[in-house]
Amino acid sequence: MLKIDNLNVYIDNENKKILDNFSLEINDGEIHAIMGKNGIGKSTLCKVIMGYPFYKITGSIKYNNVELLGIDASEIAKNGIMLISQNPPSIEGVTNAEVLRTALREKSNENIDIFKFNKEMEKICDKLCLDKSFIHKDINVGASGGERKKIELLHMGILKPSFIILDEIDSGLDVDALKIVSNFINEYYHEYKPSVLLITHHKNIIEYLKPNYVHILSDGKIIKTGDYHLAENIENEGFSKASDISEK
Repeated sequence: MLKIDNLNVYIDNENKKILDNFSLEINDGEIHAIMGKNGIGKSTLCKVIMGYPFYKITGSIKYNNVELLGIDASEIAKNGIMLISQNPPSIEGVTNAEVLRTALREKSNENIDIFKFNKEMEKICDKLCLDKSFIHKDINVGASGGERKKIELLHMGILKPSFIILDEIDSGLDVDALKIVSNFINEYYHEYKPSVLLITHHKNIIEYLKPNYVHILSDGKIIKTGDYHLAENIENEGFSKASDISEK
């Protein structure tokens, strides 16, 4: 589904290399987690996949054989890719209901059944233990960090992407919120079988989501790959020792 080949990414105005001949293939229905120290390019990878413009890039990112590099973020989203950001922004003047109705019309080119749409929004809010008042509030305005992550998942539940990028969705969540968020992602996964790219520093969410593959990112490339038990090694030994074993 997603194939990244020899991706090199530079900060354009500094000529600083962030990703170095990075390659990764994620097939339909697979969950991949990328772990690594701060500042080594995990969030940069997410932004590049979504068409963030402020980088110098060589290489290839193909999704269902469509080259993503050079196309607009809205077109990338229309292809079924969604980024759940670690710091979702506030957008005043636009409610969650308004933006989701607009996005659905763009996606389907059909009128939206408002009654059915509202019922689905309320059902998802119940699953996320999210106050239903957020449906008609401006996007993330007045929301806590944990509520913002849940609002992002509300959007996911309505738009139903086939490829989901979770950029540190677990950051700032307490134990209860992490369980609610993880259960919702698992339920969505079992119903719709999307592919998932998870960026995280911690093993807790990995224990919930059980990714098929865990990768360690260092110096701009993947230096080790294992199953979800690799996250336990990282937790116990740190990134350096966990990546010492020759298996990749």
